[in-house]
Amino acid sequence: MSSTSNAGADAYLGEVFRLQDRDAVVIGGTSGLGAAGAVALARCGARVTIAGRSEERAAALQQEIESFGGTAYTDTVDVCDEASVAGLAERCHERHDGVDILLNAAGVIVPRPSVEVSLEEWRFHIDTNLTGTFLGCREFGRRMIEQGSGSIINFGSTDSFIGVPEEVAYCSSKGAVAQLTRTLGAEWIQHGVRVNAVGPSDFVTPMAEPFLDDQEFIEWQKTVVPIGRLGQPSELVGALLYLASEASSMVVGHTLMVDGGRTVI
Repeated sequence: MSSTSNAGADAYLGEVFRLQDRDAVVIGGTSGLGAAGAVALARCGARVTIAGRSEERAAALQQEIESFGGTAYTDTVDVCDEASVAGLAERCHERHDGVDILLNAAGVIVPRPSVEVSLEEWRFHIDTNLTGTFLGCREFGRRMIEQGSGSIINFGSTDSFIGVPEEVAYCSSKGAVAQLTRTLGAEWIQHGVRVNAVGPSDFVTPMAEPFLDDQEFIEWQKTVVPIGRLGQPSELVGALLYLASEASSMVVGHTLMVDGGRTVI
């Protein structure tokens, strides 16, 4: 292929997936898949606010992004605290005069036999995974509605659709995230705001670390996931960039599975 053809292809891709100079916020962006998403958005030219509970991890990720010429800011947020999420949205709006992209990536999982799950543990999952996602959507969504545009990407899971033994609180919370995404997607698209989700299977992240040395878990992965392994964070970012960009302008309320085939068998 000639250099002229390559230039044309690059220009077309750049237009379709354009994120240059967009303002993005990643809640739960200090580690794992959220951090991978923050770096990917920055590499594509977005100005990224990394929001989480760890100022140290946020600062390290900011330094990484700035090392390749990206633009990043840091902020703190507790997704279980309504005032904290509202404050984050207000600060980001004032800093950028609007936010174009929101990733709701904060999440927790504590596996336990269902009959042993305390009400406190149940609420911990619901408050973090579901209510925290709703608060992020609501606080940033109201501002996106006012500006008439925006893309919100929630983090669901294969467990949004599959029941997994000893994960009753996690599966319930993530199943509700899928319904939250559908409902807000249907409601807000008339205002120019797209709400979608990604549905990753198990990936090599800090959340999965307790299981990575468990040979029984690794063998189980080979039997339930057609690809036969855990995902790498780099394998999720393509889906995030697609949903963040206008390339997905007709995708509304959808959970895009990135699961190595987990949900197709």
